[in-house]
Amino acid sequence: MMNDAEIKSRAGEDVSPATRVSAAMAGLIGDFKALQADLQDKLSKQEERLTMLDHKTALAGRPALSTHAEVDAPHQKAFDAYLRNGDDDALRGLELEGKAMSTAVNSDGGYLVDPQTAEYIKSTLDSTATIRSIATVVNVEAGSFDVLVDQNDTGAGWANESSPTAESGTPTLDRISIPLFELNAMPKVSQRLLDDSAFDVEGWLAGRIADKFARAEAMAFVSGDGNDKPTGFLNKPMVENQVWSWGNLGYVSTGVADDIGNGDELMTLVYSLDAQYRQNASFVMNSRTAGALRRLKDADGRHLWSDGFAAAEPARLLGYPVVIAEDMPDIAADTFPVAFGDFRAGYTIAERPDLRVLRDPFSAKPNVLFYATKRVGGDVSDFAAIKLLRCAV
Repeated sequence: MMNDAEIKSRAGEDVSPATRVSAAMAGLIGDFKALQADLQDKLSKQEERLTMLDHKTALAGRPALSTHAEVDAPHQKAFDAYLRNGDDDALRGLELEGKAMSTAVNSDGGYLVDPQTAEYIKSTLDSTATIRSIATVVNVEAGSFDVLVDQNDTGAGWANESSPTAESGTPTLDRISIPLFELNAMPKVSQRLLDDSAFDVEGWLAGRIADKFARAEAMAFVSGDGNDKPTGFLNKPMVENQVWSWGNLGYVSTGVADDIGNGDELMTLVYSLDAQYRQNASFVMNSRTAGALRRLKDADGRHLWSDGFAAAEPARLLGYPVVIAEDMPDIAADTFPVAFGDFRAGYTIAERPDLRVLRDPFSAKPNVLFYATKRVGGDVSDFAAIKLLRCAV
């Protein structure tokens, strides 16, 4: 039998504090368990999503084991198919981006190399073709590039409010035209190796082209004769620096045949260059000349040569960077083994940004030839910015 308190509680007329607290705690515990279950469900879904993303990332980082693997860049995928089996259907209908300096590809002269491969070749040329690394490089769309050089000053004067102002002189502009020439390379590879899907044909082709182009450019920029190739700075007329005039390169003589001297001539060479060029100047020489100059010391027995203190920092001679160009002549009678100047101002390289490749599976069967071409030119653009050191006759 229920007592009177229980009957009143059931009717809702009177509830004790303990009962109300107990009911509230039960409701709070129920809400907490529901929230905990909801959080647990969300964490489980988030963990599944992260696991799926990690799995996709791991797959994307693996090398493609099949030519059917999806490639993000359409140009690269189409170019890979062309290199491996000559299928140019995708390349014929490909519209290139504006930054590629072209809106279509032309099969007559070959197809444009995909941007990733072209960028690798460009970075390799910048790091290995030494004159290119210190000269001015411009991209052009025409067959030549014109440099306008102001040889004299317009003049300036002082005046007050009442005195008349004198007319300034008229500057003389000299136009230097740099024609572009075709640079080509023709590496070959067997069709069997191209059929191997694990073979990185783009990387192999980029490495071979970059190596051939870098060596050809390095020679031409130093001693090219201008016949179907750029004009090297050593192919320009040379005169004693005391009688230097525009159109010639000035030189300082060592006074000793087959020798570089004791270092005094190097200091004369440095200060034969105007101050406006010296702040960005560099020495250019080959490895054998550099080996000879490393032994030079001043009157106090200190070496004139100092190595770089950081990785990739060039060595310095008399405080100026030394660029090693193996195509510079050796130390010998009547040679010019050392150049010094601001090549950024003194030498200009003009090139078209596109690189084309034509596949030839017939001329060297069973091998496949790849005929790669680009157009490049170079010439001296400021005759006052480069000076030479000449060994005596």
